[in-house]
Amino acid sequence: MAKSSREKMNRNKKYNNYYDYSLLFLTVFLSCFGLVMIYSTSAYTAQVKFSDEAYFLKKQLVAVIAGVIAMVAVSKMDYHILMKKLPVLPVKLVTAGYFIAIGLQVFVLLFGKEVNGAKRWINLGPLGTFQPSEVSKVVTIVFVAYIVNLLPRSLNRMGGFIRVMVFLLPVIGLIAAENLSTALVVSAISVGICFVASKKKWYYLVFGIVFIAAVAAYIAFGDAFRSIRIQVWLDVENHTQGFQILQGLYAIASGGLFGTGLGNSMQKLGFIPESHNDMIFSIICEELGLFGAVAVILLFVLLIWRLFIISINAPDLYGGLICTGILIHIAVQVIINVAVVSNSIPSTGIPLPFISYGGTSIAILLAEMGLALSVSNQIRTERG
Repeated sequence: MAKSSREKMNRNKKYNNYYDYSLLFLTVFLSCFGLVMIYSTSAYTAQVKFSDEAYFLKKQLVAVIAGVIAMVAVSKMDYHILMKKLPVLPVKLVTAGYFIAIGLQVFVLLFGKEVNGAKRWINLGPLGTFQPSEVSKVVTIVFVAYIVNLLPRSLNRMGGFIRVMVFLLPVIGLIAAENLSTALVVSAISVGICFVASKKKWYYLVFGIVFIAAVAAYIAFGDAFRSIRIQVWLDVENHTQGFQILQGLYAIASGGLFGTGLGNSMQKLGFIPESHNDMIFSIICEELGLFGAVAVILLFVLLIWRLFIISINAPDLYGGLICTGILIHIAVQVIINVAVVSNSIPSTGIPLPFISYGGTSIAILLAEMGLALSVSNQIRTERG
């Protein structure tokens, strides 16, 4: 009788759907801050090259607006639609996304636009360029979460983990052919989701050792420029190719506690090439000082915290794993970017999320945050 009474009371309870406005605010704030810093860091270069100091700001603003629209639209969508079959093909949406990602990576290797010796972009004519690897990050999150959601207990054995990674090898391999740093991020997302979902962790140590050995061999026997980056890291002051990192360190050092003031950076005046891209954190340190740099890092910590809260309160395993993947994506990119700028690790091209210049990156990233908000919108809270 007591049990049936409790069940009746639970049925009579009324619930509201939750929506994480804190995550929304942090995302929009970081994107707006990124626009300010892009204008500050790129105005000189844009004026010299294009006679328009707002050239890069305008392009990024268009991408941010498109991304915000996508974020809001995706946040109101039920994320379970990803597991539904397409009306015209006998495959689920998440599976179709997986094959599209592979197709885009093949296309960019064959017909992509080459910049600085690497094919990473697809030329869209008047619309600019598109970087397929950014799509692959989101596809990896939803696809790995989907596989793990189907057979979560299989990850308690190394064989189950290997089977998941076999599915990701085509995507990771195609990305690594031209962009090792992004391939490492995709690998971290995949392994991270599996690690969180599995009860037994011992075999990840074995995988980590094998993975590090494989990356070391790839660097040692692959293109020479990757080995050169390690040499630069070890002796940045004397190496002939250590100019950019060294100038970034000068920018960080000259910022002091409170910085030189917004817009007053000297290193952005041609000393740091394309300072509005991956090296933008060094200009933040110079113009806003240690105080500004710590404030930015704390904003990312708050963002990651909100993603963690959503993941542990998600209505099902799939939603929780999606948010876990997004959390890992943001955390890994922030850590790598700050570490590269401060010369804590060898140089690699990973942008600072929401802040570095890049239309594809910010638009896809905002849509990805919309996915996290979609999961939050499915959380039910008891109506008071």
